[in-house]
Amino acid sequence: MAIPIRSPISPMSGPSPATRVLAIRTGSWLAPEARPDTRRLAGLAFGVVAFALSIAPLDAFAARYSRAHRHLPPLPAPARHLPYPQLELPLQISGSQYSPLAWSDIAGWREDDHLAAYNAFRVSCRPIVAQVKPPADPKALGTSLRDPCRIARGLELADDAKAKAFFEEHFLPLRITRLGEGEGFVTGYYEPIVDGSRTENEVYKVPVYRRPSNLFVRGTTQSSAGLPNKGQVFRKIGRRKLVPYYDRAEIEDGAIEGRGLEICWLKDQTDLLFSQIQGSARVSLDDGSTVRINYDAHNGYPYTPVGRILIERNIIPKDQMSMQRIREWMEQNPNEADELRRQNKSYVFFREVQLSDKDEAVGAQGVPLTPGRSIAVDKSLHVYGTPFFIEGELPIDSVQSKTPFRRLMIAQDTGSAIVGPARADLYFGAGLEAGKVAGRMRHNARFVMLVPKSLDPVAHGRKMPVPDERPSEKIAKLFPQNDPLKDQKNAAKPPEITSATGTKAVAPPVTAPAAGPSQTSTIQAVAVAKPVPLPEPRPNIKPVSAKPHQRHLRRYRYVR
Repeated sequence: MAIPIRSPISPMSGPSPATRVLAIRTGSWLAPEARPDTRRLAGLAFGVVAFALSIAPLDAFAARYSRAHRHLPPLPAPARHLPYPQLELPLQISGSQYSPLAWSDIAGWREDDHLAAYNAFRVSCRPIVAQVKPPADPKALGTSLRDPCRIARGLELADDAKAKAFFEEHFLPLRITRLGEGEGFVTGYYEPIVDGSRTENEVYKVPVYRRPSNLFVRGTTQSSAGLPNKGQVFRKIGRRKLVPYYDRAEIEDGAIEGRGLEICWLKDQTDLLFSQIQGSARVSLDDGSTVRINYDAHNGYPYTPVGRILIERNIIPKDQMSMQRIREWMEQNPNEADELRRQNKSYVFFREVQLSDKDEAVGAQGVPLTPGRSIAVDKSLHVYGTPFFIEGELPIDSVQSKTPFRRLMIAQDTGSAIVGPARADLYFGAGLEAGKVAGRMRHNARFVMLVPKSLDPVAHGRKMPVPDERPSEKIAKLFPQNDPLKDQKNAAKPPEITSATGTKAVAPPVTAPAAGPSQTSTIQAVAVAKPVPLPEPRPNIKPVSAKPHQRHLRRYRYVR
């Protein structure tokens, strides 16, 4: 209800036409016409209050949590899911290829003397079973050999058939070669028997040195039983300074003489060179006793075969090369032999081992070698104790002979020149005859590696995820992929600038022939088979120039 109020200034009764009538609402504020607006305002106010009350405890909790955990590292990002799960791959040997075989597919497997190989395998099992902790550089094959070795150590066999059944029961054959090759390569080595003396005299004047105390290899100590035959070797000067060690020429000229490093003395440098190449020797002293020396360290320089130098110089033909021919040439040409020998800067230091004349040389595994059954392999790829069946035609009987060689061998040694997955050095024993056979051994052969059944690559391969199906040929033609890097290389060259006018030469436009009825389908196919560009290595995002923000001033009109 609105009541008109007159202006108190006007003495006239009734409303004055110049006076504005003010309407004052005199009813309840909750009148029906005011109820909708009031409800909206009340609901909005209640929502604001409720939101403020709900935020306040969270802010307080966040403040307390940040103060208590401000020194903690940030939470890791969630793991990214790959297209395929990360599963354990089958047996991996760097730079090699292998394929499973059946025992019947191995030529000469049934005719071999498996008992002799079994006895050599049991010798290698002694250090494998004695290992309490896994090796510092564990390989899958090294740890898996423990199970068959434990069985072999407790199983003494005297029957060849049972030895053959043991290998077939606990191992799987794999044909192994270097990646892209069909065969492996074998050489031979032996233990030389040379004459010597404990004292230097006119006949024996070439010293055999033990490892010097200033020879330093990173990662090893002087108390190590044998330093690695690969890696950097330094000569330690003072406490911190390291320089390369002396090479062969410097040592032969007397760089380390007079320091009490001599084990014994030999007749000439050729005997020492061949002893260093073989890694061990039996020195028959002039007093009737024998000294056994074995590899202990080297001076860090790579081994250079002197036979290869003779072949390159056309002195000895490649098909006639052998250690016996090298020795004969050095004896006939002593002056040239000194220069040839110094081309091989590598120098080997020995240690004296306590072995009798009947004992065989000790390999890098630390066990005695077995003539005809022990091999040296690449230690960076293989594990000592691994059986290898080697098959080939080798010059066993004579230089030109092709004697069938089909034997199960055991990896028990290594050498700096033995590199590759299908590379082996066959040990033939000690003495002159063994040296003749080993000296003419440089031939191809086929390798079969025996792996324990726990490393079955076929079983592991079944767990590998199957890749996505290849698209059909029709779909592949519709969506050819192009490489943007190749497109950039094959792009048209920029227009050349002519020397006469100094302007850019414009190529004439190419006019396409008219499409007849037979060409319609071809043009449509080309239009559909438009190449789909591959994504760029990095997104080429052009920088956007930001315009300055313009301030808009609001003008308020005040009404009186």
